[in-house]
Amino acid sequence: MPAFKPAYLIHGEDHGRIGERRARLRALAEADSGAQGVELFEGDAATPEAVAGALSAMTFALGRRFIIVEGVERWREKDLDPLLRALEAIPPDTTIAFFAREEGRLKVSKRLHEAMRKAGGDISAEERVKPWELPNWVIARARELGLQLEPDAARLLIQLVGERQQRLLRQLEMLSLAAGTGTRIDGSLIEELIAPSAERRAWSLADALLAGEAQLATTIYLSLRSQGERLPGLLYWMSQRFRLAHEVAQALEAGEAPANIKRVLRMPSRAAESLIAEARRSGPAKLQRAIEEIADLELASRGGAAGAQSEDTAALRAIQRIAVAA
Repeated sequence: MPAFKPAYLIHGEDHGRIGERRARLRALAEADSGAQGVELFEGDAATPEAVAGALSAMTFALGRRFIIVEGVERWREKDLDPLLRALEAIPPDTTIAFFAREEGRLKVSKRLHEAMRKAGGDISAEERVKPWELPNWVIARARELGLQLEPDAARLLIQLVGERQQRLLRQLEMLSLAAGTGTRIDGSLIEELIAPSAERRAWSLADALLAGEAQLATTIYLSLRSQGERLPGLLYWMSQRFRLAHEVAQALEAGEAPANIKRVLRMPSRAAESLIAEARRSGPAKLQRAIEEIADLELASRGGAAGAQSEDTAALRAIQRIAVAA
């Protein structure tokens, strides 16, 4: 069992990581002292006065006593005095852990930080990584798992999974199990192991439309529908791709350098270059018309067409218009 300090303060904006650390500490505490050795303060019960009372109360429990406190970020300065006094004399064989999910103006009091230091406690900040720092963060976490992740692959993983660090970490762990340690991970392997096949094909449909290739887009659409893919799901990915292209086209029209745009796209280099080229070719006005066509088709699909055949007919006609518009 690890050696426990008298006090811990885990705070920050990475709420997922904070939740994981709370769950891990509780599991360790119950393994050390049993469920009866753990006291939880959550919600309305988690007040500085109540926690101070628990710290000062006599206990006849055997083994180390653990007090886990949630919601510290909501505490007001004027209510802290009883707790700060109690922290000056934490009983032997007692560990108190404070968890604070900070956001905006909800921050842990500096007075509690100072009291933790005086008590010999441990303070950990779990902060969100800035979006532009995520690729390097993903590469570093992959290295810890024994994977060699290329920058383009890191950007593609973020594009597929999103920016939540805990979800990215889970996907990296899955990659490590699937590919094995020491493996060099590139974009194609990310797509094979992470991206659902239907999603990849939906991107292909959107990219064909962006390129104005109506025949290819029609073929891909019919193939996807024959595999059971629903129109609303396809429309979602088409809309996402065209909105991104529209943003790129606006940035280009405003004089933004393609290299700067490429850096913030968070996708493989060649894919980013292709998207920028198509956005430049189409321009904001055409892409806006294409987005409106997709929106009209989505509205029609939600309105309940007479059947799958009429729904597909409307979609195929829209594909022709979108390809021309782009």
